[in-house]
Amino acid sequence: MAEEKSIESLVAARDLLRTSLDKSRALGLELDETSLRLETADQRLLSLESAFRPTSRKKCTFLAIGDHIDCAIRPADAVLKVFESVRELENSLLASPCSNLPCYLSTVRKLEQALRFLSDNCLLAIQWLQGVIELLEDNGMTNERYVLNLKSSLSILQDLQSSEMKSRHDGGALSIAFDKLECEFKQLLTENSAPSAFDSLTECSTTKDACVPSSPFTASAMQKLQAILERLNMSNQLESCIDAYVDVRTLNARASLQALHLEYLESPTLPFDDEQIIESDLERWSKHLQYAVKHVFEHERRLCMQVFEKLGEEIWTRCFAMIASRSGVAAFLQFGNKFTESKKSPDKLLNLLKVFAVLDDLRSDFTQLFGMKACAEIQTLTRDLIRNVVHGAWEIFWELSFQVELQRQNPPPSDGSIPLLVSFVTEYCNQLLGDKYRPIMIQVLVIHQSWKHEKYQEGLFTNQIYNIVKEIGLNLDSWSKAYPNRTLSFLFMMNNHHHFCNLKGTKLGDMMGESWLRAHEQYKDYYSTLYLKESWGKLLAPISQATTDPTAEEEPIDRDLLKKRLKAFNEAFDDTYEKQYNWIIPDEDLREKMCQRIVQAIVPIYGSYIKKYRTSITPDDSAYRYIKHSVQNLENMLGSLFQPKHRKLRNSQGVATNYPVDNIKNVMASQLYLTLTAA
Repeated sequence: MAEEKSIESLVAARDLLRTSLDKSRALGLELDETSLRLETADQRLLSLESAFRPTSRKKCTFLAIGDHIDCAIRPADAVLKVFESVRELENSLLASPCSNLPCYLSTVRKLEQALRFLSDNCLLAIQWLQGVIELLEDNGMTNERYVLNLKSSLSILQDLQSSEMKSRHDGGALSIAFDKLECEFKQLLTENSAPSAFDSLTECSTTKDACVPSSPFTASAMQKLQAILERLNMSNQLESCIDAYVDVRTLNARASLQALHLEYLESPTLPFDDEQIIESDLERWSKHLQYAVKHVFEHERRLCMQVFEKLGEEIWTRCFAMIASRSGVAAFLQFGNKFTESKKSPDKLLNLLKVFAVLDDLRSDFTQLFGMKACAEIQTLTRDLIRNVVHGAWEIFWELSFQVELQRQNPPPSDGSIPLLVSFVTEYCNQLLGDKYRPIMIQVLVIHQSWKHEKYQEGLFTNQIYNIVKEIGLNLDSWSKAYPNRTLSFLFMMNNHHHFCNLKGTKLGDMMGESWLRAHEQYKDYYSTLYLKESWGKLLAPISQATTDPTAEEEPIDRDLLKKRLKAFNEAFDDTYEKQYNWIIPDEDLREKMCQRIVQAIVPIYGSYIKKYRTSITPDDSAYRYIKHSVQNLENMLGSLFQPKHRKLRNSQGVATNYPVDNIKNVMASQLYLTLTAA
């Protein structure tokens, strides 16, 4: 039973496999037929694809071109609308700005904005149209009319894009509008500008505060000027207005200074030989510079600040610097430098100190006016002037003692009076020590020491004065030894020591001190005694014994001896008087005192002797001829001694020249530095 079931199962499996194989064969045949049909369909699809591909590409190209055209139309439409506005604004600017300046400025602003918007939209439309043309050309579009129309539109847009640039060029709407605004600016300046008027030069020069007039511009004019400047500055058209402002205000500043007659500033050189002219020019220069700085230039600075206030400091300082330079501030500084170019002399030192005092007084004004970067040229001129003044003053002051020493080789005055050098230098030192020059000289020394990186030492100034006085003393000792006549030497020393005594109460005397003055007082008395003893004391020897001998009355009168003694006295007196007649005692009090002492020493003895002589002769005696001088005549002669006369001074050629006493100072000043200038 089991075997039969197994065989039946195998038979059933065989039949099932046979049936499956038959079905597979039938399915394979069907698949072969389907594959042939699919291959045929695929070949047909490829043909269709080839046929439809150009149509699809053209459709995509037209879609892309349409997008570009749509993008170009929007800015092009805006361009047309803005262009119409531009034309309207340009027509509005044909009117003059003076009728309604705020409206005109607003129109200019709107036109600039419209032109800028026009340019920006033209650029956008141009970019899209260029893209359209490139697409057409890249895809072989052969419609020339269509492409030419696009290119024509592109050219129009490019021309419109340059409208702003053309409008700003000469002849353009904006350019014409700017020109009108500049003309209006100049007109406002001219109508509201006039030379600055001050009450008087003297009044303004005597005050330390700036005597600045009020602004010449009304509030309305100032607003208009500032509005024009602000508009043109935003349009980068400011320079022409700056030039116009500088030109107008420069003319006004020059007109304000014209009344001062500043022609002397243009002179190539100064008449250095005429001290009076130099002092006059220096005085004028000082007043005029103060007037120009404190009033004229300060006025212009304030106006620049007000007019250009909204544009910033750089603009208004540049304007002011140009006005100051063109108005002649450089001429003032260059003229001041001329005082530093003269030959070295004591008067030059005083002039330089005056120049320095003026500059120092104006220092804060110069800093305020010309301390900005724009005034660099004026700063350089000022620094050069100060440097030349300080160095020149220091050099002359420092060499004064050396120059006094150089005068030692010159001969002393032949009349025994005070040498010109002594009187000049003592007076000069008093000037330097005075309140007018001392603080200035010390300030000059402080500055010069700082330039050498050295600290100013207290007493540097007075020590140099001490050195000068010391050299004068050495000169006097040397000159006194040069006299062949000892009596004249004594008179010379008496005169000069008395001169030093007279310095009591002066700046120089106070500096030298009481002990120094007392020493000269003692020396004066000492030399006056020596002078009387050496000259007039010896003169009395022939007659003094006869009048003072107590036994002379008891002895018989020897008439011949009396005549001999009288004759000897007359000869000695005449000789002495003749020698000393040209001697001088400059000081009136000392002269009267010395004459009185001589009279007291001579006249009483002479009178007593004449009285005794008269008693020994008869009225008709020829011995009367020996009485050459009456007592009164002798007294008158002695009282007339030592009177000042014209002084003689040798010039640079060695020729003796007469000078009145009043002119001695000028002569001495010119010769004190003769050796140095010659070297």
